[in-house]
Order: sequence, then C-alpha cells, then structure tokens
Amino acid sequence: MWYKPSHWALEPAASSLAPPGKERWSNKDMDPVPPHLRTWSTRNYVAYWISDATNTAVWELASSMLAVGLSWRQALPAIAVGHVIIAIVTVLNGTIGARLHIAFPVINRSSFGFWFSYFSVVSRVILAMFWYGIQTYTGSECVYQMLKAIWPGTARIPNHLPEGANITTVGMMTYLLYWLFQFPFMLVSPQKIRHLFMVKAFIVPCAWLAILIWAMVKAPPSVSLQPKHAEISGSALSWAWLSALNSALGIYATLAVNVSDFTSQYVQLFIIPTVFTLIGFVGIAVTSAGEVLYGETLWDPLKLIDRWDNRAAAFFAAFSFFVATLGTNISANSLSAANDMTVLFPRYINIRRGQIICAILGGWALCPWEILATAPDYTVFLGPFAGIMYWFVHKCKVDLRAMYDPHGRYRYWNGINWRAVVALLCAVPPSFPGLIYSVNTSIYPGNVSHVFDIAWLYGFFTASTVYWTLSKVFPPLETFVDDDHENLEVTSATASLDLKNGTGDEKVVVSSVNHV
Repeated sequence: MWYKPSHWALEPAASSLAPPGKERWSNKDMDPVPPHLRTWSTRNYVAYWISDATNTAVWELASSMLAVGLSWRQALPAIAVGHVIIAIVTVLNGTIGARLHIAFPVINRSSFGFWFSYFSVVSRVILAMFWYGIQTYTGSECVYQMLKAIWPGTARIPNHLPEGANITTVGMMTYLLYWLFQFPFMLVSPQKIRHLFMVKAFIVPCAWLAILIWAMVKAPPSVSLQPKHAEISGSALSWAWLSALNSALGIYATLAVNVSDFTSQYVQLFIIPTVFTLIGFVGIAVTSAGEVLYGETLWDPLKLIDRWDNRAAAFFAAFSFFVATLGTNISANSLSAANDMTVLFPRYINIRRGQIICAILGGWALCPWEILATAPDYTVFLGPFAGIMYWFVHKCKVDLRAMYDPHGRYRYWNGINWRAVVALLCAVPPSFPGLIYSVNTSIYPGNVSHVFDIAWLYGFFTASTVYWTLSKVFPPLETFVDDDHENLEVTSATASLDLKNGTGDEKVVVSSVNHV
C-alpha cells in the first residue's frame, strides 16, 4: 500500500559503496558522481559563481551596511575581505569534493564520525530550509513588483489577513505564484540545472549594469558617493565594521561548508572575491543614488524599484531579481538540503525527493514571513562546521570506501569524534549571549554580546584551532591512511570504484597532495 514505508523505499544502487547489509549508509545520489555525469565544465562553474553572486541578498548586504552608519569606502573593504576569506575556505573544503566527486554529508563523516556527523547535517538542513523560505519570499516580492508594473491596481488589493499574520493578502497570493513557478525547477537534475545558471549569468548582470547606469545618470557618483561625515566613530565604528565583515562571511557560510556539493578545482578562489565585491559595489552605488533621489536609504532594491514611475523599467528590473533569486534558491538552498536529506534517510530519500520536501517544509511549514519579522543571525552555528574538516589533520589523504562503512576507520568512539564535540563546545556557546540579545533587546548581556558580532570568525578559528590541537595531542591514529597502502587517484578517467590494493582488501585511498 502507498502509505507503508516499504512502498517508498528506494532500490539499492548496484554501485553502492556501503558494505553488504549496510545500504542505509548510501544510495545512488550519495555515491561518487560517475564519469559520464560529470558534465560541468570550467565555463559552467564560472557561470555558477557569477549566478550566485548576482543574488538579492548580496545586494542587500552591501547596501544595508550604509544603513548602519558605514560609508561606502568602509563597507566595500569589509565585503572584499569577507569574500577573500570565504574563497579560501571554499577552496580548502572543496578540494576533496573535486577529487572524489562526493557531497559534503559523506565527507563530513571523516571529521565528525558517522553518528555525530548527523548533528551538522541536520543543522544544515534546517538552515537551508530557512533560507529557502526567505529566498522564496524575496521572489514573491519580485512577482508583486512585476504584477504591479503590468496592473497598477495590484497595489490596491484589500488585505483580508490579520495584522499579526505579518503578510498581506496580495503578499500571500504572490508568494503562492512564485512557489508554483519555482517548484518544477526542483525536479531538474543537478547535471542539467547548469543551463539555468548560464542563463542567469547573462541576464542578471546585464540588467544590474543597466540599473547601475541609471543610478549614475540620475545621481552622478561625484554627488552620491561623496564622502560624508562619519555617523559613527571610535569603538562603535570598529565593531560596526567587524559586524559588517561577519555578515559578509555569514551570507555564504553554508556554501563554504558544503561547497563539495558544487565543487570545481580552484576557479572559485579568484571568482568569488572579484564578482561578489563588484556586486557589492553595485548595491552600494545604487543605494547611495537612491538616498540622493528619495531622501532615504533604500537598501532593499525592490523598495527602490517600487518608487519608479516607468512601469516597463520596473517590470524588467524586478524580473532580473526574480531570475537571480530562482537560481540562488536552487543551488545554495534546495540542492544543499536535498543532499543532506539523502544522508539522513538514504533508503527513502534521493535528491529529487529531498528537494520536494525542502520546497514544502521550507516554503510553507517554516512560514518565512514570520522568520523575516523576527530574524536573528544564525551564522553563529556555521563557522565551526567550516573549520572542522580534513585538510590539516588527515593531510588530504582519506579512505573513500571507509566513508560508507559505519564500522570502518572513521567510526571513532561509537560513531562520535569527541574532538569535534569539544571544538563545538568551545566555539558556539560564547556567542549565545549576543544571539539572545539580537532576539530580545531587553536582555543586555554587556560587552560579551560583541562576540556575536564576530560569530563566524570566532567560531571558525576557535573550532579549527581546538580541533587541530586535540588531533595533534590525541591523534586519531585509526583514521590515518597508511602511506604503505597503494594510493589510487580518483579522476574523471576512473570508471569503477571496485579497486583492490595489494593485500586484496577493497580500498580506495585518495591523496590530494599533488592537487594543491
């Protein structure tokens, strides 16, 4: 019967790396990507990063820095430095994915242990669903501006929802329309979705360049970007700048952790800081022009578009943000959540089913309009996850098949790497007072709240340092790959993973030393 769990169980993949009788640890979508499905070229990866940079959240991040009192000359370096750091972390975390062609949840087992890895995976699923809902809500605002440009009467549709709902009738209508339009893209495979990123990488930058030109014509840079008297100074300025840097880091903290889901060689090391800083400048320049034209800091670009009298310009500008949000939501949120859910329930969930679940739970159950009404900063949880990885401890050498064996070398203590637990306990709790204050300003914990202003930096470096130190003092010798084993490179030419070493034990050992 359809309602029985057995009806929804997936057929075990013949190529699964999980040991016999342990199929719960893998399915086809968790196995290394076979050579014939590695269809992304360097051009696709460049388009992907351009696509991800042309994101409404990146625009709003840059322009919102002006709203807290920073000048554009102070805000732009924060964006640049933040994305240089993100680029480095992305490359370090992405190397193993580029070598083995496996996703973050599988890699995570080698650092956290099989059972404790679920903690970070579940945390990332929840966060990805939150962001999926928030981005969907942003997309619905784009739909509203497009409909308003075609039918101005859209703005006069009466509201029949209570004020406490934090959303209006027309807002709910446009949210449903965007969700329905977005849903079919959830059914497209990761190999084919690259075409959407190619389209977005062309349409959105062209449209945003046009908006930038409009802003500079209406309010020349000599006026809009004219240095102003600092609104804040001293320690307040220092903490505001560090908070801006933390925001720049946090906006792509999830992707820095799970970059192995979308990994290339090292193209992101150059693309990320360059493109994201340029987009940040566009957001700052347009927001500064809007401040001259309308007398207020409109850091939300859709609120700026709402002021335009030219309906055609408003429609096409809103459409560019519509496309921008669509591509970002699929790559950074939907696919990330789906990859993680395949690890949590590999017998029942593949990537397509995971994306459908994300669309339903993230799109509706979490009520993103409520999140935006009372949204704290969740990057406090993400810095440590990026720090606890394999690079310095395992020296880029891992046992691929052991990542699918719950009784293999990455079992640690009952499936838990206690070093990772200690690292998290050192990194996360100190940020809690500031997190609480961001939710309830009536509870002021004092200067300790500033730790939350640098939550990503503090969490990343603290967790990484503690994890590395404990691994050196108490090395997990059972997880180290013996150099006496035959090292086998997993490349695009490798057609099979059923390889044997000289002792006859099936083992795939990968060294990334020559990849650096």
